[in-house]
Amino acid sequence: MRKALGKGIDALISRVQENDIALQNIKQISVSDIVPNRLQPRQDFDEESIKELAASIKKHGLAQPIIVQEIGYGKYEIIAGERRYRACKYLEMSKIDAIVKKNIEDEKKLAIALIENIQRENLNPVEQAMAYKKLMDEYKMNQSEIAEFCGKSKYAVSNSIRILELEEDILNALRNTSTTKFTEGHARALLGVPDKEERKRIFDRIISEKLSVRDIEDISKSYHTPTQRKAKNSSKKSPEIQEMEKELERTLGTKVEIMCGADPRVGKIVIHYYSLEDFDRISGKLRR
Repeated sequence: MRKALGKGIDALISRVQENDIALQNIKQISVSDIVPNRLQPRQDFDEESIKELAASIKKHGLAQPIIVQEIGYGKYEIIAGERRYRACKYLEMSKIDAIVKKNIEDEKKLAIALIENIQRENLNPVEQAMAYKKLMDEYKMNQSEIAEFCGKSKYAVSNSIRILELEEDILNALRNTSTTKFTEGHARALLGVPDKEERKRIFDRIISEKLSVRDIEDISKSYHTPTQRKAKNSSKKSPEIQEMEKELERTLGTKVEIMCGADPRVGKIVIHYYSLEDFDRISGKLRR
């Protein structure tokens, strides 16, 4: 039986550092002898962010050593701290403080790199989804293990991976959300549109008309089956139900729908969320 890898960055990185610092295992190694993590989930490093980090290191020094693995021939592969490495390289530093590890399994290296990026500087949604999928496909982790390791819910991991079902041009917009204004909420709402060509047309409208996530959700509802639409439309909400919806929305900070059938004793409550962070916030409230 496979063992879970851990419960988060503090359990893997901080603990490793504390143990190694106690053993005085921090070394200064040549920046030129370091190679990037080949399993690094981050594909794009923001140049301005690296420069800002470099300025901080220049002024205050490197507050935290990077973690590397010795790979032979005098070379070291980064396990955690690639942004710090890039910032030091930008400053043309010759040496860098590093904790040197040996015999770290690939799945743990990928997971540590993933967690560091998620918890210290967010990956874009596509990078995050691809990293989760790589953990599943290549390292045979299941979604529950990934969720435990990342400190996320299983549903958040599952919803993240579903984004990869979208077409490549849509994913490219999601990779550059700061310039396209196309968000993860837009992407998840588009998944409710089953026809690829129609999905592409709606995507073009999102970009050109700046449609909101709520707009896309409303459009996707038109793809429900006639039976589903009829059942929904036939359910008229009483003032009491409407007031209860408003109360739940105030409590949870999001849209809530109470749907009753012909029998008022039977129905369902639909809670909307618009990002993985939104999901985690709402689920945290529900677990209290």
